[in-house]
Amino acid sequence: MASRPELPYGYLGPQSKFSEWSLSCISHSNPDIRTDSNQLEIKLRTPKPMKVTSNLIDCANEREYKELVFTQTDGDVVSLLVSLPAAGFFKLQIYALPSTDDSKTLPNVYNYLIQCTSPPPTAVPPYPKQYAQWKEGCYLFEPLHLSNLSNLDTVNFKVKIPGAKAVALTVDTEWFHLQQRDGLWQGTVKGLSRFRGKCNKASLNANYGGDGTKYSSLLEYDL
Repeated sequence: MASRPELPYGYLGPQSKFSEWSLSCISHSNPDIRTDSNQLEIKLRTPKPMKVTSNLIDCANEREYKELVFTQTDGDVVSLLVSLPAAGFFKLQIYALPSTDDSKTLPNVYNYLIQCTSPPPTAVPPYPKQYAQWKEGCYLFEPLHLSNLSNLDTVNFKVKIPGAKAVALTVDTEWFHLQQRDGLWQGTVKGLSRFRGKCNKASLNANYGGDGTKYSSLLEYDL
């Protein structure tokens, strides 16, 4: 069993901007987490819209696993889905900035130390890559994972994208448009299996009006 790492004084828990921006913990108020599951969902409350990102670091070798944390927003709640790739100790560093601030650097606002006591039963799939506009209130219901190991014959999409006028998945030169129902963008995409193992990327894109041909990339899956 890995030994607990030594951490700098004041590293764990809220940092200075956390209280300044009136952020609060919903799910895990203790920054020292011990779990026998390799899947966690950590929720924070943000009284005003915030851009949030994070980094997951293996304490044994300082390897970073940014692809194993997925950030999404539902109202004033920011959710971080965390997949731990192995048993051991991991640092989860959370960074945030008010959405109205154009600064390129997000300050560190909270740090967790997570001890996973049981290794995952299978290899842990990565979450999709998240682009900047994804941080603006978007929420993905499905699929949280999509790779060349997934069933690609029929894939259901369901996602909340505030302000979007059109949403489409693109793979290579093909477009698969989603439809808006009950305030969510939804659709069933068939036949992605023909792209399996060809180094293709599936990109979820949104058009926000104006030029109907201009789409912004929000998420990117590796097929």
